Amino acid sequence: MDDLNHYLSEIRNFVWGAPLMALLIGTGAYLTFILRGVQFRYLGYAIVQVFAKQKKNSEGDISHFNSLMTSLAGALGTGTIVGVATAVAVGGLGSLFWMWVTAFVGMSTKYSESLLAVKYRVMDESGEMLGGPMQYMERGLNWKFVAIIFAFFGALAAIGTGNLVQVNAITETMGNIWGTDPLWTGICLSLIVGAVLLGGVKSIGRVAGILVPFMAFFYLAAGLFILFKHYDRLPEAFGLIFSSAFSGQAAAGGFMGTTVMRAMQEGVARSIFSNEAGMGISSIAAAAAKTDAAPRQALIAMTGSLLSTVIVCTVTGLVIAVTSVQGQISPDGQVLNGASMAIAAFNSTITGGNYIVSIGLILFAFTTVIAWGYYGEKCFEYLLGERSTLFYRLLFTLLVIPGAIVKMEVAWYLADILNGLMVIPNLIALIGLSGVIVTETNLFLSRDLSKE
Repeated sequence: MDDLNHYLSEIRNFVWGAPLMALLIGTGAYLTFILRGVQFRYLGYAIVQVFAKQKKNSEGDISHFNSLMTSLAGALGTGTIVGVATAVAVGGLGSLFWMWVTAFVGMSTKYSESLLAVKYRVMDESGEMLGGPMQYMERGLNWKFVAIIFAFFGALAAIGTGNLVQVNAITETMGNIWGTDPLWTGICLSLIVGAVLLGGVKSIGRVAGILVPFMAFFYLAAGLFILFKHYDRLPEAFGLIFSSAFSGQAAAGGFMGTTVMRAMQEGVARSIFSNEAGMGISSIAAAAAKTDAAPRQALIAMTGSLLSTVIVCTVTGLVIAVTSVQGQISPDGQVLNGASMAIAAFNSTITGGNYIVSIGLILFAFTTVIAWGYYGEKCFEYLLGERSTLFYRLLFTLLVIPGAIVKMEVAWYLADILNGLMVIPNLIALIGLSGVIVTETNLFLSRDLSKE
């Protein structure tokens, strides 16, 4: 098993090497340039649109708010807590800076893939919208073969990234805090997940629309309280984040030190894991939204990157920084990493901080499971037709149980590898359709938006 982990780790590092990071940031920067910084110029308008009334001539399956919450449900998983803590433990605090850079340029990427997902969506036999990278690759670029490859990787990634990894985090957390049996936890989770998924995208949207705002507020309130208590340490924390992003971070305590390249690699990979900008997979949720114009829903969708990475991940990272838990040793002699680091950071200031992190982690992971179940279903439907969706829902639901009882180190590596393999064709497709993106955007922005 150790040899397999090492082998997969090497593949993961190769996939997420300098070329892919350059492609990610470069594509985001290119789209930001040709769209003249749409994510900055129209951010206020986009936020207003999240809570605006549905237009009368809108078409789709779920409200634009529930579509955004479904997208956020997929993004606000273990990556916002465990992923950030792991990035800091491995890449140093400088990884937070590269996480921000990737998120801000990634907002234009998120905007672009969501716009294309709505523009090229189709209605399946059951009357539901089917859109996403598969559709804009096939219908926009005539890349049927590439679309099939993406859908294949997407269906597998939903099982790894969205199911096994998240469920394992839930059961491990519940076992550590409440001593629950992993098998029974897995069975109960399987029943709940199955009930939500069998209800289709409308059921998923309703659940996400309730849980996502609640869990985000719950977690952020605790994190901001800690930052307020340690406000005097914030300047030093920000100084270390910026300095180590360009010079690496020296060894201290149990922290072994890190290089700029490592900080960049961890920051970029964790940013993508926490907001999915560039992967294209979350644009499947955008395609289901009721909207009258593709750019409108794209503007709404891009706010998800702001909340998931720039806000939630930043709060996690800053709490770790101001509480100085980086490099500390746990009672069992191990350097704090992942969930244990986040728990130590919250526990240092708030009595019962371990419960806050644990409940946040459970809710974040659960909503990720149901959102990715929908993504995987749509990828599977693209490959084998609408009649295959019931089979995929049942398979996805049943796989919750082994995800609960089997250690998932391998699944983490596979998740990162599959995510990277989805990013590459998706970014190339966005560049290929950049002219369409600009044209659609200019047509929409030429309208008098103040009257809408």
